[in-house]
Amino acid sequence: MYEKDDPRSGLATAARPDNGARITAAQYLDLRESPVVRAQNVILIHTDAHDGDDLDNGALEGELAIVVTDASPAFTVLTGDGATKVDSPGLVVVPPGASRISVHGDGPLVRLVEATEPAWRDRVANAEAYAQAHPRVTLLERWPAPAEARVRFYPLSEVPDDPKRFGRIFRTRSFMVNFLPLQDGPRDPHKLSPHHHDDFEQLSLAVQGEYVHHIRTPWLPDSSTWRDDEHVRIGSPSVTVIPPPTVHTSEASDPGVNQLIDIFSPPRVDFSEKPGWVLNADDYPMP
Repeated sequence: MYEKDDPRSGLATAARPDNGARITAAQYLDLRESPVVRAQNVILIHTDAHDGDDLDNGALEGELAIVVTDASPAFTVLTGDGATKVDSPGLVVVPPGASRISVHGDGPLVRLVEATEPAWRDRVANAEAYAQAHPRVTLLERWPAPAEARVRFYPLSEVPDDPKRFGRIFRTRSFMVNFLPLQDGPRDPHKLSPHHHDDFEQLSLAVQGEYVHHIRTPWLPDSSTWRDDEHVRIGSPSVTVIPPPTVHTSEASDPGVNQLIDIFSPPRVDFSEKPGWVLNADDYPMP
C-alpha cells in the first residue's frame, strides 16, 4: 500500500494466520487531559515541565526512555553513576534503577517506561482498556542488554534526514522510537500510505500541529464486532494507539508545522533488519 518510492515499500513481514481474536478499538488520547497513558507494553508520561522541577522517575525495573523535542527544555538526568546534561532534541535512554530529572527551563518532556513498572502502572488514565491483555498484541520480551549499563543520549542533530531511510529510528531493549520528518502544511491527500501491522500496536505521538487518523477495522465473521471507518482529527500533544491489524494512515492537517513520533514496544524486527535504519543498533543488538 506504500508508494513505490516510500522506503517502507521494501519491507516484508511474515504471513501470520488470523487467530480469530477480537480486534480492539483505537484510542485517541489528549495528553493535556490524560498525561499518563499506556498501550499493551509501554506507559507514556507527558509532563509540561517548568524550570526548577525535580521529576522522580522511581526505581525502575526496566529502562527509561526520554523523548526530547524542539520544544523540550534542557535538563539533567541524575543517577547513582552521575549526571548527564541534555540540551537538544533526541532520545535519552536511562538504565534500570533509580533516577531523577532536574529541569532547566519550560516545555514538554515525554517519558517511556514498561507497562509493568510498579511506580507507574496504577497511574495511567486508560487502565481499563488493558484490564485484560489484548490477544492480538505480542507481549514484551526485552531484547539483549547493551554491553555497558549507562545513560545514553542520541541527539538528532548528528543524524540528518535521509529519504532512503524512514525517519530517524532508535531502539532500546523495550522500545523503538521513530522521529518522523517535520511536515510543513497539510499532507497531500492523494499520497497517503494505508497499511496494517500483524501483531503490534503503534503509538503515534503528535508533538506539533494536527492530524486526522484514518483507521479501518477488518471484518471478522462475527458482524457484531464490525466498526465503521474512523477519521478522527486530533491536535497536539496527543497520542493515538493503533491496534493490529487495523488498516491505518495519518494525515497532517495543520497549515503550519506538523510532527509525529512513532513508538513501538517491543522494537520492530522489520525496521531493525533494514541496513542503516536503526541508528543506535551497535549499542542495542537484536535477539
